[in-house]
Order: sequence, then C-alpha cells, then structure tokens
Amino acid sequence: MRIASVAGAFPDHFYSQEQLIEALKGFWAKAHYNPARLERLHQNVLVGGRHLALKMEDYETLETWGQANDAWIRVAQEVGAEAVLGALGKVGLEPGDVDALFTVTVTGVATPSLDARLVNRLGLKPSIKRVPIFGLGCVAGAAGIARAADYVKAYPGQVAVLLSVELCSLTLQRRDMTIPNLIASGLFGDGGAAVVVVGEEHPLAREETASSQTTPRPAVVDSRSVFYPDTEGVMGWDISESGFKIILSAEVPQMVTGHLRQDVDAFLSHHGLSRADISAWICHPGGPKVLSAMEQALELDEDALAVTWKSLRQVGNLSSTSVLLVLEETLASCPPAPASWGVLLAMGPGFCSELVLLRF
Repeated sequence: MRIASVAGAFPDHFYSQEQLIEALKGFWAKAHYNPARLERLHQNVLVGGRHLALKMEDYETLETWGQANDAWIRVAQEVGAEAVLGALGKVGLEPGDVDALFTVTVTGVATPSLDARLVNRLGLKPSIKRVPIFGLGCVAGAAGIARAADYVKAYPGQVAVLLSVELCSLTLQRRDMTIPNLIASGLFGDGGAAVVVVGEEHPLAREETASSQTTPRPAVVDSRSVFYPDTEGVMGWDISESGFKIILSAEVPQMVTGHLRQDVDAFLSHHGLSRADISAWICHPGGPKVLSAMEQALELDEDALAVTWKSLRQVGNLSSTSVLLVLEETLASCPPAPASWGVLLAMGPGFCSELVLLRF
C-alpha cells in the first residue's frame, strides 16, 4: 500500500493571531473577562495566524448550534472538495477513479454525511464505498490513513481517499470562560486535507513508478492503535444545547511522556527497528507543551519535529487535519532518502495513540 499524494485546503479567510486576539478581547470584554489574561494565553500557544471558516464579523450572527453546524456543512463541502480534487490531481486521477472514501471530523455533524454530499458535487461513482468516521479527534488523521491502508490491503487494485475537514472555529463557546475554552480559542484553526492511498496492485504503487517521482510515495508498512484504559476524561467534547464544549485536560502532556516512548519502541521492535532507524517523524502538532513532551519522550533533537512546529506556528492545531498537513509538507519540502523509514503518529480522545510505519 502506498500514499500516492496529499493535498491540504483552507477557507479563504486568514487572520493573524494579533487580529484574532483583539477581536476576542473585544467580545469577552463585554463579559467582564480579563483581556490581558486572554492575550497571554493566546501568545503562549505560539500560533502566528489561523484560517477561519467564516469572515470574522459573521461569527456574531451565529446564535445557535444549529446555525454553526449549518455553516460547517456548507464550508466543509467547499474545503473538502478542494482537498480531494487537489490530491487526485497531483497523481492524474479523476473523482471517478476513487473506490472508497473515508471521511474524518470532530467539529460538525451531518446526515447524509460529508462523504455522501461530495458524491454529486465531485462526480464520484455511485458504487463508491463510504466510511464516515466521527469522534476520533486529533488522532483521526493518522487513524484514517491506517484504515484506508487496511482497505486497499484487502482490495489491492483499488484507490482509497481519506478526507479530513476540521472547522474548529465553529465550535467556539462564547459564554464559556474556562481556561480550556480560552486556550482552544487561540490554538485551533480551520482547514482540510485529503490523502490518496493505493493498493499494491495499482499502477501508482509500482516500485519503478513510485521511486521515480520527485515527491515520494511512501509505502504504508504497518499501523498500530493503542488505547489507554480509563482516560476518557483527558480530551474530548461535552455535548450540550450550545454545541461542542471542549474538554482539554492538563494531563495531555503527561499522557505523552507516560506512554509514547514504550508504544513506539514496541511497535518498531516488531519490525526489527529502533528509534535511531527513523529518518522522518511526522507528528500531530497538539500544542507547544505536547510537542515538547513528544521530543522528550522520543529523545529527539530539536530539528526532528521542525515541520510540525512550523505547521503549528503557521496555521495552528487543526485537529485531525494537522498531521496530514505535516505529511504533505514533509513530502514536498524535505523528502526523506529512498528506502529510509518514517513514523507518522498522533494522539487523541480515548485517550489513545495511532502509529503508522512508512517506508520511503
């Protein structure tokens, strides 16, 4: 199985962190909140700017969860279509070539689901297999690649597409003055990404074809899911009449330092590898404390997660989409040497980890 291509897509509206801080300070000042504290929290997440699903002034018109979710359905189709077409176009495929579409999100709900709404919009074939996945959160980008690879392992001549769309700004709770919500309002951004995964019998997976490309087409060698019992309260959503209310525990970095090293070592040892054999670490940018914990747990030098840190600074944390953007940038700008090894990983609600072993 090979990752044939990756393409990110974003809403048109981009704002610097300073613009967003000023807008939120103006709003929360009405609630008698300390604006200096908000500014300090937002500066500490080290995000330089973020894309938003809507123009900044349009958020004031969202009075209900239903209105926010309607906006999610509309913008998710626009961003999702752009991402899928971008990923297919990179390798000369058409929408009708796609055999299975996996969609992941944690920021909006729809029935028919997003994948169904893209069938007519993109001209996907009526026989396409659709697998909408909701609720995995930040881990879903890595888990989605793993599940798409599982699919083409069973159907080695077929094409699977993973689509992640996260519009985190539409989940903002404007009456929630808790620290997790204030941090989330400065950390999370909006966007999407699509990944084309092909089975080993597909022409795009042939060794001579894959190895001759300027942009690598890494093989998905294996994946592993790890669930940590009794950790459901570490991260997630509380669902209420006002929508998605963030659960973001201070324990998240502790989950990284307490579990990630042993999980990665066990996974790699199954293939006769160690962390020293890994040339590329493609990690989800959960936030500064999470990334520092990853560096500590995996004993990485300061350059190992440079692409991940860059993604955090440029667009923020996009939940499941982020690790796919890091993958896209890694393949385009700093491709690993042929035959080298890589690990793509993310952690998320459950609490859990998803590890994907790549061969370039």
